[in-house]
Amino acid sequence: MKLSSLELSSIELNSHLEQAFANASPRITPRKPSNVSKIIHWFILAFTLIIFSRFFISSGIYAWSTGLAYVFYDTALLVFVTWQTLPLLKKQLKTSHLTPLKQSPTSVGVIVAAYNEVDVLGITIQALMQQHYIPDQIIIADDGSDDGTIQLLMREYGFGEPYLGQISAPSPINPNLYWLRVAHKGKATALNAAIKQISTDIVITVDADTLLDINAISAMCDAFEREPQLVAATGVLTPICNNTWTGRFFQWFQTYEYIRNFISRFAWMRVNSLLLISGAFAGFRHKALLEVGGFDTACLVEDYELIHRMRRYAVEHQRDWSVRVLGDALARTSAPSTLKGFLLQRRRWFAGFLQTQYWNRDMTGSPRFGNLGTMMLPVKAIDTVQPFYGVIAFLLLLNFIGSYYVTGKTSILLAVLLVIMTKIVIDLIFHLWSIYLYQSWTGQHSKSLFFYAIIAAILEPFSFQLLRHTGALMGWFYFLAGKQKWGKQSRQGFS
Repeated sequence: MKLSSLELSSIELNSHLEQAFANASPRITPRKPSNVSKIIHWFILAFTLIIFSRFFISSGIYAWSTGLAYVFYDTALLVFVTWQTLPLLKKQLKTSHLTPLKQSPTSVGVIVAAYNEVDVLGITIQALMQQHYIPDQIIIADDGSDDGTIQLLMREYGFGEPYLGQISAPSPINPNLYWLRVAHKGKATALNAAIKQISTDIVITVDADTLLDINAISAMCDAFEREPQLVAATGVLTPICNNTWTGRFFQWFQTYEYIRNFISRFAWMRVNSLLLISGAFAGFRHKALLEVGGFDTACLVEDYELIHRMRRYAVEHQRDWSVRVLGDALARTSAPSTLKGFLLQRRRWFAGFLQTQYWNRDMTGSPRFGNLGTMMLPVKAIDTVQPFYGVIAFLLLLNFIGSYYVTGKTSILLAVLLVIMTKIVIDLIFHLWSIYLYQSWTGQHSKSLFFYAIIAAILEPFSFQLLRHTGALMGWFYFLAGKQKWGKQSRQGFS
């Protein structure tokens, strides 16, 4: 049986992508950790055990050494971020000031990975079609949906149903829109299938439950045109939850969390150590994406792992590649609105974080990787145990409160409460600082953010922060159990 030239081309591209991934991935081709890397990881483990033991062998405030270590570490990171984000005081970036791109010598394609997203997919496609810079290609990477997505695409966009593994002809209604059907094997597999089909210079990934601001594609395209060495960039996301009391609770706290996180990403970008992009809205140079082998189908956080691999590849092949966060590329994305949904998301995120840290542990402490190896990755190594510090510090606080009611001794409890109150004040200052910079950076202004930030800073250590740590601890068990599936995701449509 003879194969057509198109089928041969597809087989060759599959083989090339798989080989490129095998060569670039430390999961497939492990690198030997250096002695420095081993010392850093063993020191963190030993220090953690010593700190925990202080509760049993110390008295006074040092019995709460776990909490003191957590407060000191978190505060040190806030100081670092504050210092690195000072340039934002002079940088006024507003989306309303952008000149929308109408034409560009650089072609831009969008991949929308979708699995059972019928409630939101149509709105997402509509937002893409209304961009000031309309993408040259949009591929709906349908990951084996069985919820009515097929009927939606046929009814609304005039598609004929393609065979599994095949891409459709262009939509008769929107000629830049294509439908790629693949068997359900996960988001990374669907993305890989799409990047082999897309033919543009820049590839933008957009989750099916993410709505782009009207200038988002323009901002992303402009960044890649201005910086030839830019290979990956992330937009700035705002979380949107359901209009229920639990949804409002999680949207409130996640809004401030997202603001702080994106301000932190700017800080790490300043020292050329940005690792975390948001696959819900991210851009990649297509050629670089193919060179490193696409997305890792075995990782729970394929976007995070990909940037590690790109950073590694750049050093190993002497490429001057850069990664950026763009304050003028804005989007809104669906976020968990229930306790179960939130904990499952954070379990997956942290388990994927641990996977990636383990596979790339040889980079930790290595001066070969610059600030990434000597600054960022040691910090990430500490972050692997941070949820233990957070949860145990809270449990010890409850123990001190119980001891006060039993014995009437206030020395330890008052000292601990003083430290906590000081930390709350520091967090409040950082909250307000982050919001001010965020609004200056993105052009998104809201006076109510400052008012509610004060309340959030007081309540967060005893509510949302504990939930984050709980989800991360669940991630530890998920990682140790060797789980590689996302689990069922519950989505609600935008209203």
